[in-house]
Amino acid sequence: MFLPVVALTCLTSFVACNAGVAFHNPVDAGGSMLNNAGDGFGEPLNVIISGLSSPAVLTDGGILNYARAIGFSTECLGIHIGDPQSANLGDGHGWVNQTVELREDYGNPLVGTCLESLIGGNHFRVYRQNGPSANGGALFLAVSWEEPASQSHTIAPDGYDIGRNALVANANGRRSFGGVNYQTVTQNLTGLLAPGSQGINHGIAQDGSTALLTVQIL
Repeated sequence: MFLPVVALTCLTSFVACNAGVAFHNPVDAGGSMLNNAGDGFGEPLNVIISGLSSPAVLTDGGILNYARAIGFSTECLGIHIGDPQSANLGDGHGWVNQTVELREDYGNPLVGTCLESLIGGNHFRVYRQNGPSANGGALFLAVSWEEPASQSHTIAPDGYDIGRNALVANANGRRSFGGVNYQTVTQNLTGLLAPGSQGINHGIAQDGSTALLTVQIL
């Protein structure tokens, strides 16, 4: 079951009434709502940070600070194990590697992700929709809950839905980090992802829901 959400009254068919575009559906221009995780399978892009968010949130530094406000940080000692995954967001750039991968920090943004690397937890990859044919700046996240290092960091059973729901629970409402205060409102979208496990990495089924987060700096 997806977590309760607050409807965004100014969104109609993903377009704000007066302020631009929250995001473009990648599928409309030949992209995909699954990234490329290798071997012909992908992870669902199950969270979108709206292009209607405060512009500072959508920058590289901005998403990192926001991630720290909701319980994530950079990888342990800056070390990344495994190949980056790519996504095609239908913006004219084709398949582009992830901008960054962030992990649950267990309350310590400096070294907490080392614990996540050891015992498992939530993590996400970030992709920016900013190509010449869809330059709204929305950030697409592939969120999943992973097993501990002893189980090779594979995705937990139901890990895509669990990871998305945990991130939404952490993000909703008011959060702050580094002197920046955020207000996040979430909408549950259906129809972007097909429910089930077809094409999904590790054959793990997901419920087909996508969380759209609009993040404002207060």
